[in-house]
Amino acid sequence: MALPLAFFAVFFAYPVAAIVTRGLKAEGRWRFDRVGEVLGDDGIRDVLWFTTWQAAASTALTLALALPGAYVFARLDFPGRRLLRAVVTVPFVLPTVVVGTAFLALLGRGGLLDDLWGVRLDTTVWAILLAHVFFNYAVVVRTVGGLWAQLDPRQEEAARVLGAGRLAAWRRVTLPALAPAVAAAALMVFLFTFTSFGVVQILGGPHYATLEVEIYRQTAQLLDLPTAAVLSLVQFAAVAALLAVHAWTVRRRESTLRLVDPALTARRPRGAGQRTLLGVVLAQIALLILLPLGVLVERSFDTPDGYGLAYYRALGSVADSGGMFLVAPVEAVWNSLEYAAVATLIALIVGGLAAAALTRRAGRLVRGFDALLMLPLGTSAVTVGFGFLIALDEPPLDLRASWILVPLAQALVGVPFVIRTMLPVLRAVDHRLREAAAVLGASPLRAWREVDLPLVGRAVGLAAGFAFAVSLGEFGATVFIARPDNPTLPVAVSRFLGRAGDLNYGQAMALSTVLMLVCACSLVVLERVRADRTGEF
Repeated sequence: MALPLAFFAVFFAYPVAAIVTRGLKAEGRWRFDRVGEVLGDDGIRDVLWFTTWQAAASTALTLALALPGAYVFARLDFPGRRLLRAVVTVPFVLPTVVVGTAFLALLGRGGLLDDLWGVRLDTTVWAILLAHVFFNYAVVVRTVGGLWAQLDPRQEEAARVLGAGRLAAWRRVTLPALAPAVAAAALMVFLFTFTSFGVVQILGGPHYATLEVEIYRQTAQLLDLPTAAVLSLVQFAAVAALLAVHAWTVRRRESTLRLVDPALTARRPRGAGQRTLLGVVLAQIALLILLPLGVLVERSFDTPDGYGLAYYRALGSVADSGGMFLVAPVEAVWNSLEYAAVATLIALIVGGLAAAALTRRAGRLVRGFDALLMLPLGTSAVTVGFGFLIALDEPPLDLRASWILVPLAQALVGVPFVIRTMLPVLRAVDHRLREAAAVLGASPLRAWREVDLPLVGRAVGLAAGFAFAVSLGEFGATVFIARPDNPTLPVAVSRFLGRAGDLNYGQAMALSTVLMLVCACSLVVLERVRADRTGEF
């Protein structure tokens, strides 16, 4: 536990505490009265209200659309099921900047709807809600569908034999078993949408802002650190509460259910009802997931002179970047790959050690340690990024001019995914194997190398893939610390979208397409190395 605790203390707790202290402490004394002043502001209250209700609406809409999909992937066996399951997961590993760009190409100025019917939905709440459903659809399908596939269907069949109707049997037998998984999925969707940044920044325009967007505006544009500090504390408290509830639902799910092999529960569609449901879900996936991605790719080739590679060629020129970068935008691809590789290595070391520690001890202290490691998922990435600039500015931690700053920020987001992926597998290793190795004279390190590592090899590969994908798309913190001579892909996309002109818009679409393809390739690798029940997600 020592190295993970030190890593989070130095690169998470210290920067966040530094920016909060800078905002709430003036002339040597604390200014807690600023909390009341900030929360009493009508504009801030509007932001808090919008953040909460849009997260609730996004969660409800995601559940309504994704639960039928969870059933289809859990209970129905059809051609292309595994491939489609991977396709459904693509949006979750995409950077939020790419998600926002894809829906901008579909719903915004010059988008598909604008070209066909003159309808624009960008800068409306509907664009934000649909993008959130697109991003979180896989959370429900994987979390609920993964459990649904392991529930014994004979329990529901027995209820029907005893006289219960189809709906009554589902309501009394299956729904109570699924309830913890549904609650866990809903909480995670609410968490991701409550802290949404890239999607709202691109699609919300000047009218809509979540807490995360407002923290960025107060920090980067208005330089109002007291307000940003108060909002960061509010978001931190809300996220901590959500994670506590999520941990309770996960423990409840693990302790009350008896599961069966998923291969035994999927059957070919039978009857008009199941075939209709399968058709509806396939149409839903085509419209909600494939269409935005397809439009994004199409717009990257649609130049004023017709379809071609002009936007991709422009990425190789510094002159065509409009002075935003000191290098050709295409360099952002290699920068992102290098940063993500280093961040993945850091996340594997820190997350792997943390997961190993969590499997060997129990109690409230360990549960608190587990919750601490999850906090970066919900803490304001903007606060962390700006905190890096403020806190890591003196020897021996003067890293502001160092390239390692970006991978460190990305690794903070990757570590929770490594832990959540490796923890269930490590817990499944029979402790008697380690004891037998110790009796035969193996040191703890050798026992880990000879016993644990071979058994968790696939989990390590899966954890590396997830860490690489989320590091590649990290935006909230990187936007502060990525330098103009070493931009990352999400930062470059955001900068292009912030400038007017067809060339800037086209280059943003081209870079987003490249980023999408890299993330999709990572996901294909994940699906190939994934064991049937590797990892909680």
